[in-house]
Amino acid sequence: MAQSGIFDLREIGKVKSVRKFIVVAEGLPSCMNGQIVEFANNVKGLVMGFNENEVQILVLGSASDIRSGDEIYNRAKPLSLPVGENFIGRVVNSLCVPQDNEGDIKAEALFAVFRDAPPVMDRRPVRDTLETGSMVLDAAIPIAKGQRQLLIGDRLTGKTTVAIDAVLNQKGKNVICIYCCIGKTYSNLLKVIEVLREHKAMEYSVVVSGIAATSAGEQYLAPFTACMLGEYFMHSGKDVLLVFDDLTKHAWIYRQISLLLERAPGREAYPGDIFYVHSQLMERAGYLKEELGGGSMTFLPIVEILQGDVTGYIPTNLISMTDGQIYFSTTLFNKGIKPAVDLGLSVSRIGNKAQWPIMKELSKSFRLDYLQYLELLSMTQLRATGLSKEAEARLRHGEVINKLIVQSKNHPVSVEKQIFYLYALNRKILDALSVSQIKRFQEEIEDFLNHNYAEVMVSLRQEKAFSDFLKNKIDEALKDYFQRAEPSPA
Repeated sequence: MAQSGIFDLREIGKVKSVRKFIVVAEGLPSCMNGQIVEFANNVKGLVMGFNENEVQILVLGSASDIRSGDEIYNRAKPLSLPVGENFIGRVVNSLCVPQDNEGDIKAEALFAVFRDAPPVMDRRPVRDTLETGSMVLDAAIPIAKGQRQLLIGDRLTGKTTVAIDAVLNQKGKNVICIYCCIGKTYSNLLKVIEVLREHKAMEYSVVVSGIAATSAGEQYLAPFTACMLGEYFMHSGKDVLLVFDDLTKHAWIYRQISLLLERAPGREAYPGDIFYVHSQLMERAGYLKEELGGGSMTFLPIVEILQGDVTGYIPTNLISMTDGQIYFSTTLFNKGIKPAVDLGLSVSRIGNKAQWPIMKELSKSFRLDYLQYLELLSMTQLRATGLSKEAEARLRHGEVINKLIVQSKNHPVSVEKQIFYLYALNRKILDALSVSQIKRFQEEIEDFLNHNYAEVMVSLRQEKAFSDFLKNKIDEALKDYFQRAEPSPA
């Protein structure tokens, strides 16, 4: 078939049957998995499986107008979508179509959605820390650029908040952030976009929308599209932070798709290849060699569990294929400890390799001190008196740590500020302060340093390691602050 002197080669088949969002077609003998097909009403579909006579197609849109006998076209092309710098600041759906009423997006290239992960020889070891702005993470569970760190916990325990705080904290750090919404309500997505716009984080962010109101095909495709956009920036030599919110709902969608494809259900009715689907996605994170651009892509996948049970099929799968997990505790959340990170169950397997040397030195006993405090607290709750001075000192020290790790929502803390917190904590300066004085210290110290000791803040970021000069300057800055503050610590 010729159009304006240009040949349009395509294979034409017919729709045999429609099962909700799965179409069975015939007459497409050359199609392959992952290829894109087009229906007569211009709706696209994705080839999900086939045999000698039939092709199974996932509809990427509404299947309400597709009827048995309709024509279907195959151009033997893999699913490729537009990418480019112009996507920054925009909200798009799984097919990279704008959803923010701000006009079309001029693309710079087409990228295949389903790509192979970079091979080992194309990668280099992690070397830079990703500053999340949450002190409990940066100090005790550091995350490196190129890492995959799972955020796991019950619903409404602050998983998305910590991920969004990490996005907000990338302002001015030359990191492109991508937030991928999967299966959540439209109102939830609007809240996230509103926070990003309020803090001017959309200037370096892309939002990929696969909300619950969209088709199953679009929800299934959303994380792969977000990953494809991230790979464009990574191969351009940039650092990328990608949040998947959340992969539990993605697994639910894939389970629905597989059941309609008549694939045998396995554990918890999920198909056997759900592990492959998610591991294929997770492997695409990494840190590229300099000759390949030197970019990185860091993943923060979110998984929702029920009543603290991490033994489910999807949680255990994702724990095994990521580089660590941050466990959010409902008990801690209900006590007002936010972010509600359980340091006993959380781990980062490679993050400490990229942690600032000064942060590593100051935080080496941070986790142990806090866990010992929680254990001592539970043992002494029923005893009003009779504690030794050593036990009282430990409890007081733990209470101070508790105050430092509790943060306000959407107010990330810079690493430089955290270093002053930890230095004052290790010197036992904060143990002598009242609760109100600690709160005042947290609120005032950064402005005080920026106005009076800006060169110290600059030196911390440049050197990232302890020196006699820095130690003296930090001592001088803290002494100066407490001399000006009234009343001063004992």
